[in-house]
Amino acid sequence: MTLLTFAGVAALLTLMPGPDSLLVLRTAVAHGRRAALTAALGIQAGCLWWGVAAGLGLSAVLATSETLYTAVRWAGACYLLYLGARLLLQRADADDAVEPPSRRFFVRGLLTNALNPKVGVFYLSLLPQFVPQDAPVAAWSLLLTGVHVAEGILWCATIAVLADRLGHWLRRPTFRRALDRVAGTAFIGFAFRLALRP
Repeated sequence: MTLLTFAGVAALLTLMPGPDSLLVLRTAVAHGRRAALTAALGIQAGCLWWGVAAGLGLSAVLATSETLYTAVRWAGACYLLYLGARLLLQRADADDAVEPPSRRFFVRGLLTNALNPKVGVFYLSLLPQFVPQDAPVAAWSLLLTGVHVAEGILWCATIAVLADRLGHWLRRPTFRRALDRVAGTAFIGFAFRLALRP
């Protein structure tokens, strides 16, 4: 019952629009399904990192150290700002000129979550509520994180497949440029929100 309740809560949070879904959508349109799935794996690896950190108590250190939290928060904001500015300033076809290595897509996804301390604090505040009394905290935290990661992979895969199926229409230069502008502006918005809202 605890797992089912957590799965429902985590599913609702997974479906909320954010930089993760936007990154997967934009990657799928620009580079196809495989690249988007690679980025999705990076995103979920970032979630897994924070989930393990929460289970081991490292997120508690982050939550209590204002200096550390601020440093990670600003690093994440700078990275999102970089992604947004890059999309706004590049030509519509620039990303297609040279196909980046797969690891670049993975790293983009990973850094999107790994540099967001709010994900760590989120896990720190949410996971303990679903750990049964007298149960091993680290093991249960990892299990709950695994549930959330599995749902995240499923959602990101759905976005990637749908975007790839609609690829002929979505990859038109006018739509690509419009998507880059929307995505770039959104990433910059996420950056300022992360930087200005502790």
